[in-house]
Amino acid sequence: MKAREAAALLGADAVQISQIESGVAGVSAERVRRLAAHYACTDEALVEALAVMATDRTRGWWEDYRGVLPSVFLDTAEVEHHATFLREVVITHVPGLLQTADYARAVYAYMMPGLPEVELIPRVEHRLRRRAVIERARPTPYETVIHEFALRIRVADRGASRAQLLRILDEIERGHATVRVIPTDQDGFAGAGASMMYTGGPVPRLDTGLRDAPTGTAFIDAGPQLAQLRTLFRKVEQAALAPLASRDFIHRLAKEL
Repeated sequence: MKAREAAALLGADAVQISQIESGVAGVSAERVRRLAAHYACTDEALVEALAVMATDRTRGWWEDYRGVLPSVFLDTAEVEHHATFLREVVITHVPGLLQTADYARAVYAYMMPGLPEVELIPRVEHRLRRRAVIERARPTPYETVIHEFALRIRVADRGASRAQLLRILDEIERGHATVRVIPTDQDGFAGAGASMMYTGGPVPRLDTGLRDAPTGTAFIDAGPQLAQLRTLFRKVEQAALAPLASRDFIHRLAKEL
């Protein structure tokens, strides 16, 4: 359907429709419903979810960093905040939602050498504040699969590594995270490039995937690609230890330090 046809329905112009579709301009819940009916969308749950999202003007804590950090930091925190569930696979680093301040600082300092303290501090602070989604009164269900490599690599020193492992164990014990570990001697695991986050939307069609790319974090919302991510998570999960065995595995690693 051409933009001018949709514009005529709303008493607007084609430019306004283009701005709405690209997210540059807002749209009312009433207009969302009218457009959905005009486009013959019969998925009522999807339409209502979109209507709620369109009128949500909540200012999240991540807005404190607008103009301070790249927009991808804010977008990631906002997606996590609104998610109905979170699933993550990490191979080389501890998940951001479980990182300690020392661990996060070491990672940022290494990946961005020469980063001044005035820019390093808000990055670490932002990463720690993201943990609110799994630590609030009604935490978002969070499952993660971590490769043994990520748990063993010392991004800082022995003390920081042990504190990081204890942090993960604490989140497990408090019921904030379901953690599964893939041991290095696990047969049949070829998912070295499997790192990803999958966030549940209010309806499945509004799920979002996040994957790191050479040019930055890529946000994925196309149905076929999301289906691939769901399949990937299940495959990786099958290669991992059960939650209790994973907890014991992490405890042994901490004792070794």
